[in-house]
Amino acid sequence: MQKRVLAAGDMVDSQCTRCKALLNHTIIAMVDGQVVRVKCNTCGSEHNHRPAKEPKVTAAKAPKAAKEAKAPRARAVKAPAISDEAVWEEMISPLDPDLAVPYNMEGKFRANTLIAHSTFGIGVIASSQAGKIEVVFKTGRKLLRSAC
Repeated sequence: MQKRVLAAGDMVDSQCTRCKALLNHTIIAMVDGQVVRVKCNTCGSEHNHRPAKEPKVTAAKAPKAAKEAKAPRARAVKAPAISDEAVWEEMISPLDPDLAVPYNMEGKFRANTLIAHSTFGIGVIASSQAGKIEVVFKTGRKLLRSAC
């Protein structure tokens, strides 16, 4: 069976980017005998040709040979993770919450300073970088903008 040579104006199946489906398209442009640009016959959009994907063929697997019994390995024991709330409580304990500075994006802050944020509440500045501060709140760590 001979494969028909395609030319501009012929119909071809292509994945439409607007319809999100494999539909009939009209060929608009070809380069070196390859379809490059198409127009969807359903919605009228023009886009690059996306041919239908061929289904993947899975290779037949050989049967597995019997494995030797291995000695069980010792598993590493992870240290229990410290929650952000515990870190916040530890950092805030030596500080006076009444002395918390209101948070402002244009403000300059130093590490181990209390701030009062309108949404997150009282927090302790863990570190400051150029234009950012990392603050530990009761709900977790947040990266906030600052003038530092």
